[in-house]
Amino acid sequence: MFIRNERSLKEFFQSYPVVSTLITIHLILWLIINFLQLPIGREIYQWGVGSNFMIYLGDYWRFVTPIFLHGDLMHALFNSFSLALFGPALEQMLGKVKFLLAYLGAGIIGNIATYMFEDLNYFHLGASGAVFGLFGIYAFMVSFRKHLIDQGSSQIVMTILIIGLAMTFLRSNINIYAHIFGFIGGFAIAPLVLINVQSYSPWRRRRYRYDDDDSIQFDPNRWNKKRRIPSQLKKNIIWIVLGILVLLGLLSRF
Repeated sequence: MFIRNERSLKEFFQSYPVVSTLITIHLILWLIINFLQLPIGREIYQWGVGSNFMIYLGDYWRFVTPIFLHGDLMHALFNSFSLALFGPALEQMLGKVKFLLAYLGAGIIGNIATYMFEDLNYFHLGASGAVFGLFGIYAFMVSFRKHLIDQGSSQIVMTILIIGLAMTFLRSNINIYAHIFGFIGGFAIAPLVLINVQSYSPWRRRRYRYDDDDSIQFDPNRWNKKRRIPSQLKKNIIWIVLGILVLLGLLSRF
């Protein structure tokens, strides 16, 4: 589920338009606000940053807008990378609308918790609460919808989740409430969005592949074979876990 095998960036965009659009928004906003430092960028930042005091005064859109803003390039890149790694399988399984609602819903729940439990002077931004919402959905599948996720992916998800939650409390400058309640929000949303959902399959994204001789490469008996952990996953499991450890250690800085 988490090994990306798209042959080009164009194919990734076509296969996962919501994930691709969210990542594009992250990077464009970083470019405008941080890199180019345009006047409109400063206005976007001031208008959208998570400010408990401004929410107290009635700026309720700030429960949503911080999900798209980041403090610097590394903050934007690591959150975008985590979304690119864990988002595509869920986007295919849930569909574009349900995936977007679940992602934003978890992020909003995390930001509401931040408002409720932090003081009025607290500022925050970043997509990490929404990303932890994706982990919440996966955790629900591991616990109650085992037929939707293979054993190898289950082990990866639970390992990442445990390490990510531990790092949430060990690192400084982390929005703890966004992480914890983002995860809880995703877990709570999961039974609603997983109704009538099929497990992830790269073949559903591209059912047929053709060589130069136009011969069909699709194996019609593939679904009758016993499920095993893919050899590619076995070969890359150590690097995946190590990469994600670094990712989660830098996942949120605000």
